[in-house]
Amino acid sequence: MSLSERLGALHRWLVPPLKFGWMPYLWLVYFGFFFIEYLFRRPGAIEMVAIVATIVVFLAVYFSAYRRRGHAALIHIGTLVLLGVVWANFNAGSSVLFIYASSFAFCVGPPRQSAWVVGAVAGIAALTAWLADPMLMYWLPGAALSVVIGTANILFGENERKDAELRLSQAEVRRLARVAERERIARDLHDVLGHTLSLITVKSALAAKLIETEPGRARAEIESVEQTARQALSEVREAIGGLHEQRLDKVLAHVETSLRAADIELLLERDPELAFDRQSEAMLTLVIREAVTNILRHADARHCGIGLHRDGDGARIEIHDDGRGGLKPEGSGVQGMRARIESLGGELDVEFDGGTRIVARLPADTLNSEHS
Repeated sequence: MSLSERLGALHRWLVPPLKFGWMPYLWLVYFGFFFIEYLFRRPGAIEMVAIVATIVVFLAVYFSAYRRRGHAALIHIGTLVLLGVVWANFNAGSSVLFIYASSFAFCVGPPRQSAWVVGAVAGIAALTAWLADPMLMYWLPGAALSVVIGTANILFGENERKDAELRLSQAEVRRLARVAERERIARDLHDVLGHTLSLITVKSALAAKLIETEPGRARAEIESVEQTARQALSEVREAIGGLHEQRLDKVLAHVETSLRAADIELLLERDPELAFDRQSEAMLTLVIREAVTNILRHADARHCGIGLHRDGDGARIEIHDDGRGGLKPEGSGVQGMRARIESLGGELDVEFDGGTRIVARLPADTLNSEHS
């Protein structure tokens, strides 16, 4: 392991919250005030032992405090304050210990609670100076800076907390967006592939019946299956890329072909002046495809009706059949259709009256005003 790697490992062990960077080592320079007094006098042997012990305890508490919150942080702050009180009668520079204690107040809790800790530390520093009567020029700045630095760190800590909440909110938004996109792709693939595969199944079954009696027509049906499969591949790519926006006319024509292949007669009623905006039209085409897919799969119907009409200022879309039903009111297909309609501000109902009737109502803002 190289020297830089060893230093990095030591740094992560000393200061786990990497957001502090290397600043904690720079802030240690203020501990130099503790040693100013010894530039003018030589400490005795006992005092030297006490100095070494203080350095060890201070460094242990100092680096440990960066990892503590709540009551644990309060214990570390109390330890630094105790060191300051003990040294007050012997070393005027020990007032710096109160500044360090106050600087960790933001770790205790909310701003109001941290502010009380700052006030308590500054109060103890002032009371200690009054009782011990050390040099005022050393203790007055210590008591004042305890308030200033403690308050500043509370503000910085609160800003960091809000930034962390914002990052979490942004991460949650991104997660929900990914979930929504996956659900969109799943619905699109369900609608697109469900309809296409149903059509392929019907055409393949028809070709199998005709292969001996009408081989020419059977070949035409097989070729149609190939074209349908190629179209499905293209639609899958569009669905995954979010580009699946087929025109309503094209989808209705495709639906009619699918129903005819299954020997189901289509009755289409459409207001010629009714037109939708692009997003609403794309959603509506997927709803129609899903509804017709359910008819092909489950209804065993002979007739299917699709109606697109004005309904006040909005529009009413109705799809019904005369089959045996089989559609689950809360199945994935119905939920997908309902989600699409509701995303446009509309509502969808499913009724069973000698078949299945799906009624979707869309608001006025889904219509294309230039054509409607």
